[in-house]
Amino acid sequence: MSEQLVCGLDEAGRGALAGPVVAAAVVLPAGCAHPLIADSKVLHPSLREELAVEIRHLAIAWGIGQAEPEEIVELNVLGATMLAMQRAFAGMGVEPDNIIVDGPYYPPGLPPGRALVRADVRVLAVSAASILAKVHRDALMRDYGRSFPQFGFAQHKGYATPQHLAELARYGPVSIHRSSFRPVAQAARQVAESI
Repeated sequence: MSEQLVCGLDEAGRGALAGPVVAAAVVLPAGCAHPLIADSKVLHPSLREELAVEIRHLAIAWGIGQAEPEEIVELNVLGATMLAMQRAFAGMGVEPDNIIVDGPYYPPGLPPGRALVRADVRVLAVSAASILAKVHRDALMRDYGRSFPQFGFAQHKGYATPQHLAELARYGPVSIHRSSFRPVAQAARQVAESI
């Protein structure tokens, strides 16, 4: 009996204050092993970039999906994450035998599979998906850093770091900020009150 093809799904940027939430879906060859593929959060950025290239060549199929800040505001961040995962899966064009999603929630509308907490450290295809999602989102945030030079998006990637919070307080939110997130809403109010 041949080994099953497993699709791994993971996201990046769910907890950020700015930018999209990005999901990736990856199907690796059955029995695939790779000594360096791991949860993206533990990898050096330069190694992540190298591995992303390898994964795209190695994978049977892969897809990227994202949900924009306005969709995050409309759906809430969990709903937007599920939408990004649906889009990533649809972008693959392949029907795997099994689907494993990192975390406690399984996206509606996908073929049967399962949600698995800490799958990004337990399942190679999910680790690979975490790398593709993180590398793709980091590149987007670097681009946004050029569009909004007052914000250090290339450094903090839109997360609530002291640098980003100071920038928000000084300049107020821009179009890629998630207006429903408390620090962003507070900064918008402060700017409005100062006018």
